[in-house]
Amino acid sequence: MTAPFIDLGVHHKASGLSDKVALGFTKVLRWCADTFFAQRYGHRAVVLETVAAVPGMVGATINHLACLRRMCDDKGWIKTLMDEAENERMHLMTFIEISKPTWFERAVIIGVQWVFYVFFFALYLLSAKTAHRVVGYFEEEAVISYTLYLAEIDEGRSANVPAPEISKRYWGLPEDATLRDVVLVVRADEAHHRDVNHGFANELGGLPVGAVAQCPPHAELVPNWKKAA
Repeated sequence: MTAPFIDLGVHHKASGLSDKVALGFTKVLRWCADTFFAQRYGHRAVVLETVAAVPGMVGATINHLACLRRMCDDKGWIKTLMDEAENERMHLMTFIEISKPTWFERAVIIGVQWVFYVFFFALYLLSAKTAHRVVGYFEEEAVISYTLYLAEIDEGRSANVPAPEISKRYWGLPEDATLRDVVLVVRADEAHHRDVNHGFANELGGLPVGAVAQCPPHAELVPNWKKAA
């Protein structure tokens, strides 16, 4: 399976207070990640993917409850956001196998997740448009980070280890797949999430949605009760 082509130059130009707040917040978090992890991209991915899996679940929950109250259709948003959360969680499960996080990093994950969940939940209630714009900018930074990770691998500074079995099953990678193949499909996933969330923010702001990067094909995660049926 070959990762789809993505446009690395996509950037939503901030216009208005909502966009500028979202971009500023994203840049602060990017600085924190660069300071804490430096060039340790595998460990950075473990912590950041834990955070990245939060917005989709929060957005799906709030939209689900809103549709129940208003007795209206969700226009496909709930499933899209749930799929995003699941996809980001699979990124996390993959990089855990590669990076083997320390107990300290696991403690950081727990703390960051709680703080970010509460913050993002409040932000989504206050302004769903800003919340989706934040995620769009997060994903722009994720695409940059994974591009730098690829450079680390290609230049020999990070070992191009065999791909974990979980990633081979999820993305349908060949048996001889390597970390580089994993990073390529993960980066394509992030580009897809980037465009979807910028599109949601644009829709809420009355702007054109724009093109969406192709998402790499991956296996459907089937619950045990369905497998047994």
